Amino acid sequence: MTHHLTEILALLMVIGIAAQWIGWRLQIPAIILLSLSGLLIGPMLGIFRPSEALGDAYQPLINLAVAAILFEGGLSLQFAELKQSAAVVNRLVTLVVALSLALTAAAAHWIGGLSWEVAVIFAAIMIVTGPTVILPLLRQARLKRRPALYLKWEGIVNDPIGALLVVVLFDYVAGSGSGPSALDETLLHMASGVAAALFLGGASGWLLGRAFLAGKVPEYLKGALALATAIGVYALANLVLDEAGLIAATVLGIVLGNMNLPSMGEIRRFKEYISILLVSGVFLLLTADLDPQIMAAMDWRSGALVAVVIFVIRPVAVWVSTIGAGMTWQERTLIGWIAPRGVVAAAVAGVFGPALAERGFAGAEQLLPLVFTLILLTVVLHGLSLGWMARRLHLSAQRRGGLIITGATAWSNGLATALHEREVPVIVVDNAWHRLRGARLAGVPVYFGEVLSEHAEHALELGAYANLLAASNNDAYNALVCAHFAPELGTQKVFQLAGGDTAEARRPSPAARGRVAFSHEVQHEDLQRHWYQGWGFHATRITESFDLEAMKSALPKDAILLMVIDDENEITVIEADKHLKVSPGQRVLWFGCKQDCEIDEPVEVEPGP
Repeated sequence: MTHHLTEILALLMVIGIAAQWIGWRLQIPAIILLSLSGLLIGPMLGIFRPSEALGDAYQPLINLAVAAILFEGGLSLQFAELKQSAAVVNRLVTLVVALSLALTAAAAHWIGGLSWEVAVIFAAIMIVTGPTVILPLLRQARLKRRPALYLKWEGIVNDPIGALLVVVLFDYVAGSGSGPSALDETLLHMASGVAAALFLGGASGWLLGRAFLAGKVPEYLKGALALATAIGVYALANLVLDEAGLIAATVLGIVLGNMNLPSMGEIRRFKEYISILLVSGVFLLLTADLDPQIMAAMDWRSGALVAVVIFVIRPVAVWVSTIGAGMTWQERTLIGWIAPRGVVAAAVAGVFGPALAERGFAGAEQLLPLVFTLILLTVVLHGLSLGWMARRLHLSAQRRGGLIITGATAWSNGLATALHEREVPVIVVDNAWHRLRGARLAGVPVYFGEVLSEHAEHALELGAYANLLAASNNDAYNALVCAHFAPELGTQKVFQLAGGDTAEARRPSPAARGRVAFSHEVQHEDLQRHWYQGWGFHATRITESFDLEAMKSALPKDAILLMVIDDENEITVIEADKHLKVSPGQRVLWFGCKQDCEIDEPVEVEPGP
């Protein structure tokens, strides 16, 4: 049995990561592939029933995984993001929650035929728009910053709130009786649990952050210690009140993530890797454990309730709650549609559905099929429609092959202008206003400030750009910029100009710098000198009869090939010493002189940053 279980768990990990990669490759939400894979190996083929194979460890494993995922989500919540979005976020986690709770409970009772007790529990479960779903969807859909921020904060904050409400409401309707005294006792129990969670999460996060700043923890242990602390405070807070640990883990992440720790980037990356594994495993376990007989309990009233929750209640709650909040109608439409339910909703329903049925509440047997149906439908519907809807509403920051240029010089401003004229998304970044003058006069978007600053992280719509070129005259600074953006853009998409005459062994290691753009022989000073000598940017279209080799033979002497521009104005930066493949119809952007540009007097090259 142990040997069989080991093979099954290994298979789950392989399937999970394979689904993540296939989703990235085909631009399909990985959550959908994970759900389908789980259904295939579980209810359809009967290969694996997690609750039977794992026994009593099944639910605790899912609970700990969710706590770790919420902690990772908390790390990504920055208070600086709320400077211009606090009003909207506050309404999403207060007014939308209250209105959704009331409308869903009424619909569950009058449409679904559930008793009021079960209807209220069902409504509280539906509040949970879990980060186990929304964060992977946001990673793939790449919305503009504001709508992505709204969905991220709502999902991470509402997840523990919804779970806690379910616990408190169940305690009231099924455990403590009724009347004012029972309500007072329930509210007191809830208050003590929330207070304990806030204290444990906040204090632990602050103490852990201070220990990191004081050098009390070695670098290689920081990520592991942060994860272990999150699991610890989750377990401790649950001793006071069930599901309060989710609040503690989230608060720990928020506190730690806002302490400006020097090593926070590494901790976030470590947690992101863990989170991807956990989300993959949890969704496979969840869907593989579905019982077809439970789903068969659905009737027409259940179907009508599901439709009302998805297509009516969520949009109405968002539109009403955000009146006057400063959102555009496009943002309200998108947020009103996107509300996928995830693992926490399933876990809570799996615990309290049977408990309500044992106590004889009318409609309790419908709770599990309703929740699981809503989870599957929202994952599929919202997963498939998020990117399409964002594009139609002009809220997508999908990378279309654009370019970020750091380091404004006469040459780089000229390159940006040439790309801008050819409708390629481009932005020039520099911390000196006068160096950006050439780009500004040409109508090229610019960012004035340090590209490595926290402000740039929040102000730049990085999702609109797929490539980066570090073009300053400082090779070490260029390497630092490339290393900073490599996790976001990908190491194959960050480039820097060739360094000086320093020996290769004395330059930054390949892991700590970008790929060399254009040629190892072309440096910053060369490009500047040629620019002042009258060289310019030109584009040549490749055809069936005029291929790349023919184009090269027709180019002026010493011309430099820079980029390939396809029919959709997406660029591919040419990497030094790499084989170049260009298809007919694409254009090659090159830098050279079509006439006699030689000059006798030396040229003073404009200094870089």
